[in-house]
Amino acid sequence: MRAGAFRKDYGRESIKTDLLGWYEALTEIANPEQITDFLRSLRAVREFKRQPIPDDVVQDILEVARWSGSASNRQFAQIVVVRKPESLQALAGVGGYAGHLRGAALAMILVMPGEWAEGETFDEGRLAERMMLAAAAHGLGASIGWFSPDGRAKAKQILGVPDPKVVRTAISMGYPARAPRRGKRKPLSDLVLEERYRS
Repeated sequence: MRAGAFRKDYGRESIKTDLLGWYEALTEIANPEQITDFLRSLRAVREFKRQPIPDDVVQDILEVARWSGSASNRQFAQIVVVRKPESLQALAGVGGYAGHLRGAALAMILVMPGEWAEGETFDEGRLAERMMLAAAAHGLGASIGWFSPDGRAKAKQILGVPDPKVVRTAISMGYPARAPRRGKRKPLSDLVLEERYRS
C-alpha cells in the first residue's frame, strides 16, 4: 500500500473526541485488509535523503504521539525534537545503537520520568512504534535506536535533561534513501499457541 494512502482530512477533531465516528471515517477510506497491510509494511529505515521534513508533518507525528496510550493515561513521555546536525552527530556517538541518527533529518528522543521502570518501559515501546507508523503514513522512514547505560548519561548532558529522568530511546526520521528490505518472518505456527503453552 502506498505511503500516505490514509492522508485525508475527514474531520480530525472528531477523531480525537468521537471514537465511533473515527472508526466509521476510517472504513470510508480503507478496508481492514488495506490497514493491516500498511501495519505489516512497516520496516526500519536507517539511510536517509538530505531533505528536511516539513513542519506540518512533524507536528502531525507529534499529535499521534500525544494520543498514544499510556498506563492510567498518565502520558509519561516527553519528546525532544533534534534537528541540528551537530547535535545528531553527537548523539549518534554516545554509545549504544544510535549511529543512524547521524544521517537523519531529525530525531525524536523520548524522555521518561524514571519513576516506574516496568510501566514506563512498556509505554515507551508503544509510543515509539506509534510514532514510526505515523512517520510511515507521511512517506517517511524511521528507526528506533537506543543509548547504552553509559551513553544515556552523555545523551542527557547533550540534551540538558536532568536527573532522575531517563533517556534511552531515540527515533531517527527522514525520507528513505532507498527502499527498505523486506525481512523474513517466522510462520504463525511457530509463534502462536492455543490455550496452553507447549515447547
